[in-house]
Amino acid sequence: MEYRDYYKILGVDKSATQDEIKSAYRKLAKKYHPDLNNGDEKAQEKFKDINEAYEVLGDEQKRKKYDAFGSGYNFSNGQNFDPSQFGFDDFGKGFTYTYTTGGDFGGFSDFFNMFFGGGDFQNQSFKGNGFNIGDLFGKGRRESHEERARKLESEINITLDEAYNGTTKEVSIRTGNEIKRVSVKIPKGMLPGKKIKIKGSSIGTMGDLYLKVNILENSKYELDGINLIAKAKLLPREAVFGTEIVVETLSGKIKVKVPKGIEGGQKIRVPRKGYKDMKGNEGDLYIEVVIVNPPHLSREEKKLYEKLKDISNYNPRE
Repeated sequence: MEYRDYYKILGVDKSATQDEIKSAYRKLAKKYHPDLNNGDEKAQEKFKDINEAYEVLGDEQKRKKYDAFGSGYNFSNGQNFDPSQFGFDDFGKGFTYTYTTGGDFGGFSDFFNMFFGGGDFQNQSFKGNGFNIGDLFGKGRRESHEERARKLESEINITLDEAYNGTTKEVSIRTGNEIKRVSVKIPKGMLPGKKIKIKGSSIGTMGDLYLKVNILENSKYELDGINLIAKAKLLPREAVFGTEIVVETLSGKIKVKVPKGIEGGQKIRVPRKGYKDMKGNEGDLYIEVVIVNPPHLSREEKKLYEKLKDISNYNPRE
């Protein structure tokens, strides 16, 4: 089996904070998302690796278990090792795991499932260093296969528009050697990290499936709780004299009045035009002003700027 260096996959240090890990994941997920790399198999495989790495490092408990194994051995990414030499004698017998398809990510690797997909990792001690991994999980009763089967978990990626309006995604569930495809309805107002529960009885599995929802970054908005932050470019004269601009929101286009004398970096608040969660709570839209100069000036415009330079005595650096 190949050792998987999840830190290297996400391009972060082992000392990285959860915020740094999340930031790295978002950038890579956006870069390699199947919707942006149609038909590129290498990008799809990379996307799977990124999601698997974040599934582990983005979860404090999973990361702790993974680090506990890696701390005792100087493995490199892709290095082969024999699981049976490290206390995984029963790996691969009867484990159950899930994966998603249709624009999301594929099945987790055997390496992942050795730890989290039903192997006997939590009851083993690593040979050669005297470290008992059971200390991390709690000593005592061995978890049954039925109990493990009740803990089916996976993730699904959706866009901000899909989260706001609701959508339906196809998810594939692998139980043993069987793959089942189910249609999952994602309700309006889902927030990042929330989970959707699918009853096992409805999909023919022993336990319920919990889908963690990830919302992909949006080029137009930044989601901050239930508030949205957008940027609006203004010309210097528009900032001086004020203007009216058309802004696109998740619910449609609106006109926003820009006050006179606004400065770059200041924000205009538009109440109740942000995100709306599942409980009906409405956030605000904050429009951050970015002042830009025209890329090209006519001869007359240049003369006016030169005249302004001569008559103006204001120095913002004093």
